This record gives sequence, structure tokens and C-alpha cells, in this order.
Amino acid sequence: MPEVIFPGPEGRLEGRYHPQKDKDAPIAIVLHPHPQFGGTMNNRVVYNLHYAFHRMGFTVLRFNFRGVGRSQGEYDQGIGELSDAAAALDYLQSMNQNAKHCWVAGFSFGAWIGMQLLMRRPEITGFVSVSPPANMYDFSFLAPCPSSGLVIHGSADRVAPPADTRALVDKLHEQKGITITHDEIEGADHFFQDPHMDTLIDHVSTYVRRRLTEGTR
Repeated sequence: MPEVIFPGPEGRLEGRYHPQKDKDAPIAIVLHPHPQFGGTMNNRVVYNLHYAFHRMGFTVLRFNFRGVGRSQGEYDQGIGELSDAAAALDYLQSMNQNAKHCWVAGFSFGAWIGMQLLMRRPEITGFVSVSPPANMYDFSFLAPCPSSGLVIHGSADRVAPPADTRALVDKLHEQKGITITHDEIEGADHFFQDPHMDTLIDHVSTYVRRRLTEGTR
């Protein structure tokens, strides 16, 4: 797994880049949870999502937001982190100019950043939002949500309570032209502690594979 350093808005960003041999392979970036609560690109959910996308034939990049690991800069309330994610997508696209599909996946804080990136980048064709913290952050910018995607969380999530996630999904369901798929994993907490990690990855993989065969937005 090649370590990469690429330019971000506040200096260098550190990532892990996992290319495919196929030059027109789809691409995906994976965004990690909150930097001030121990979130890094090596978080278990992020790591497992990264490898799940690679197994499905994606060229994948995960990276540390500013101020995490060897990434330069300091935490910026999500504003700078969104710019970091845009820089990461620029870097990934520059290396894979023939990619047919572009996906963003994020966990917790990373899900919030990923949904904002979706609004800025029309080329994103699908998203996976794992445990989006709808109780902590305002998701009303998703009006309208430009792409279909998967929102998935655990029924025993105490960090981002399921009721708030369901309310977010209900709002997104009102929008026309896209399909939001909602999965709630029974008994799983915010971090999908075992035995729920395998279930999470199975759900994500099933969803993404289906979308790739449909070729829809």
C-alpha cells in the first residue's frame, strides 16, 4: 500500500493510495472521523471501507485531515477539512483521468464532510455515509442532494442516535431524481465493534456492486 504525500490547502497531506491495474477503474476516497477525538485514516471503519472498495475494483485513496499524523495544518471546524477532501479528490482524479465513476465514503465526521463534498463536486456518482452525526451537524445543505447513496448506521449508536439519522433520511427521501438507501444494523454501536464490522462491509459492498451494475446516478 503506497504511502503518498500530496499538496493540500495548508501544506502536505498524508495518505494511502491503492491503485488498480485497469486504467479506467472507478475511484473512491474514504474520509475519517473527527480529528479531535482520535480520528485518523487508520480508523478500523475507514480501513475496512478502503479495502472493501479496492476489492470491488476501485482505485482508492484515504488520507489524514490537516493536523493528523503527518498532515500539516491544524483542525479547522470542518471548513478546512472540506478543502482537504477536495484537494484529495483533485489528486486522485489527476492520477486517474479515465475513471468512469467517482465515489466518496465517510465515517462519522467524515460522513458530514463527504456529504458537503458531494454538493461541490457534480462528478461524484455515489456516496456511502456511515454513522452520519445528524445530531451534531447541520445537514440541511443537502437541498437537493445531487447523487444517490447509502446511509448506514447501528441501532445501538449512542454517539449519533438513530432517531436523528432516520429524520435525515426521511428528509432526503422527499427529493426527486435520486434514491437514498437506508440500512440500520441491529445491535451495532457507532464504531461497529465486532461482530458488526463484517455486516457493515457486507451491506456496503452489496450496495456499491448493485449501483455499479446499474450505472445510474
